[in-house]
Amino acid sequence: MLFKNQLAPERHLHICLLALISCLYVVTATGCAMGPDWQPPQPRVPPTWSGAATGVAAEPNKVAVQELVRWWTAFGDSTLTSLVDKAVQSNLDLKQAEARVRQARAARGVLTAGLWPTADFAGSYTRSRSQTGSVGIIGSLYQAGLDAAWELDIFRAVGRDVEAADADIQAGIEDQRDVLVTLAAEVALNYIDLRGFQQQIVIAQDNLKAQRHSAELTRERLRGGFVSTLDVANADALVAATASQVPLLESAAQQTIYTLSILLGLEPSALVQELSAAATIPAAPPTVPLGVPSELLRRRPDIRRAEAQIHAATARIGVATADLFPKVTLSGSIGFQNNKLSSWADWSSRFWSFGPSISLPIFNAGRIRSNIELQKALRDELLIAYQRTVLTAMQDVEIALIASTKEQEHRKALTDAVTANRKAVELATQLYAQGQTDFLNVLQAQRALYVSEDAVVQSTRSVSTDLVALYKALGGGWSDQS
Repeated sequence: MLFKNQLAPERHLHICLLALISCLYVVTATGCAMGPDWQPPQPRVPPTWSGAATGVAAEPNKVAVQELVRWWTAFGDSTLTSLVDKAVQSNLDLKQAEARVRQARAARGVLTAGLWPTADFAGSYTRSRSQTGSVGIIGSLYQAGLDAAWELDIFRAVGRDVEAADADIQAGIEDQRDVLVTLAAEVALNYIDLRGFQQQIVIAQDNLKAQRHSAELTRERLRGGFVSTLDVANADALVAATASQVPLLESAAQQTIYTLSILLGLEPSALVQELSAAATIPAAPPTVPLGVPSELLRRRPDIRRAEAQIHAATARIGVATADLFPKVTLSGSIGFQNNKLSSWADWSSRFWSFGPSISLPIFNAGRIRSNIELQKALRDELLIAYQRTVLTAMQDVEIALIASTKEQEHRKALTDAVTANRKAVELATQLYAQGQTDFLNVLQAQRALYVSEDAVVQSTRSVSTDLVALYKALGGGWSDQS
């Protein structure tokens, strides 16, 4: 629309407009924020861990949180350290989580733009014909200019939206950290399982050699007429039973290598050559920087993520509440128009318009208030989820603590059993060779030795995996720079 104002000098109008815009900007920046302000939840946690035991964790006042950042190095296994470091660089789940953080940051940029005016350039050329009586008039119109609009955030709807977006970014960062914590634990667990399967294969093959030697001894005694074919059959059955375990263990080891390869973002067979050679199970460190619940449970990314989600939901209550109040928009345009292209840019061809508009909801069938109640209910749901997350986190730590403590006791008893079974096999074999006992005692002693040695390997693996679970439960594996 073309406005002509010849009553006041344009210079005074421009000064007034600048003053008005400055005032409105101040009002927008310091406007009244709607909805409740964010208050971080204060979870109730016990002062100490009930499952803490000597040798499992450090004293709370000696906690070194930095040790949790790269906890896998405490196992002293260079291959494990290398695998975790490579996984952090190439794992696909971690890359997805990083992409989600970038999405959240870009979404914030979209919302932040709502705090500022928008301006668009428009240009047009129109060729038209009009009829005046019996005379047809053909003319052209050239027009170009700027259209601007600014919705003032007086009641901080956009401000609350940006606050929610900031919380969404933090939730995305914590989600990425949670993936990092889980990734480090999964790599370590699978690596420990692999070394456990390989040690079980070694134990099975060692026992297989001893059992085949006993079977051969039984055949010699059969040829001498000292034993029956029943002893030979029993010896062969034990050899076959032990040999049958080797292919299963080899399959499990190979599958674990495939899993590790996928965790590193590689094809399944990429690590077969590197990891096929047998190695010992990574030794569990003597202590863990446990700390007190109020300190280290706050390290868990899932708790921090749940807190950020509550923050975002609280801010969106303010966004919904702001819809109850008026919306004020400043709009204007300025440009040139003329029916001759040669005169289009003349100062006399200018046009401009400026004016505020206001809208206030009067009747919407309760939609706005229902939306406010909806946002409050979503906030309350997330508060309950936060409380459950805290309880689950404490449960994870307590379970890992008691499992680690009791598994160490279990391994000690199994080690004593192995010592006794080895002595029993040695004595039974000697007595059988001398004809002072039957083969059933040798058979039972060898079977018991294999079972107990295999159980020690599994228990050693469990001691290490229980500590990995404890590190994961404590939120280890990330830092502010990760």
